Amino acid sequence: MYSKVKLSKREIKEDKFATFILTTKEQLSESWQYLVIGAVVVVLVIAGIVFFMSNRGTQQDEAGIKFSKALSDYHSNNTQVALLSLSQIVSDYSGEPAEQATFMLGKINLETMNYIESRKYFDQYLSKYSGDKLKRSAAIAGLAGCLEGESKYSEAATKYLSAVAEYPGGPQEEEFQLAAFRNFLEANEIDKAKARLDELKKAFKGSGKVFRAEMMLAERSASR
Repeated sequence: MYSKVKLSKREIKEDKFATFILTTKEQLSESWQYLVIGAVVVVLVIAGIVFFMSNRGTQQDEAGIKFSKALSDYHSNNTQVALLSLSQIVSDYSGEPAEQATFMLGKINLETMNYIESRKYFDQYLSKYSGDKLKRSAAIAGLAGCLEGESKYSEAATKYLSAVAEYPGGPQEEEFQLAAFRNFLEANEIDKAKARLDELKKAFKGSGKVFRAEMMLAERSASR
């Protein structure tokens, strides 16, 4: 069925996600936007910390203010300033401010392709904090993103599936299943990629992402 799908060069170029799969490692940076989009819900949850910090004492209030400023610097592309502020929060405070700062340090370092630091903070987050399945799933996906950036595609795919397993039915399940598919395809593990696509089709029938995944697999099959 897949071999009958024909894509023109123009169509491939217009499909950003398909282009990601078919182009060289130099264009891998597009995947970070993909992962960041998957963490939008997390950012919204984090922003809520500012609301209740004023009721938790002076130290927590200070942490809330610093965290809010760090987020502002991050969204203003003052990345290094944001990283320094978040690191200070992790060092000087405990509780929720430190938890949220730890997660953001993993996320921002992933976006800037500093995989060693990103892995450090995502591992730290997963070892210390266990209450929020959404953020734990995203942190595991962050570790998968590090592996993907290092071209360890098979390991990345397996880690993305671990992110799915952390929060089955979660809001990012389709994204992480698709990421696993993408990485199995890059690893040339076609049977495993097909298995992921089958799962996507069962769970997300009619999704635009599923259609694009089908096109990716078709193009890969046609090029072999």
